[in-house]
Amino acid sequence: QVQLEESGGGSVQAGGSLRLSCTASGGTFDSYSMGWFRQVPGKQREFVAAISWSGDLTEYGTSVKGRFSISRDNAKRTVYLGMNSLKPEDTAVYYCAAVLSVVAIMNIRDYDYWGQGTQVTVSS
Repeated sequence: QVQLEESGGGSVQAGGSLRLSCTASGGTFDSYSMGWFRQVPGKQREFVAAISWSGDLTEYGTSVKGRFSISRDNAKRTVYLGMNSLKPEDTAVYYCAAVLSVVAIMNIRDYDYWGQGTQVTVSS
């Protein structure tokens, strides 16, 4: 069983930056591929980024490619999401997720464990 806790959300103006963190407890962290998803009220949860267990493989959603960066520190059991050039449409609750896999997983249905989410608000 893996428990995930996100942090680092907040309010920022358009063009600004934030870094989200997700720390895991339980399980063997470096056996899990990790992902970030986001959701706004009334819409489906959207894939943002994913990273393989080793950190060598990453995937990004189309809307964030080139602006967001996912990374992980297995010694700290933490995955990060660096967000630059933020836009108002990036406003959402951001969720961290984990799946027992060696590759970066984009499909939301494959993930087994989820955090509670952290709010990111980007104002124009």
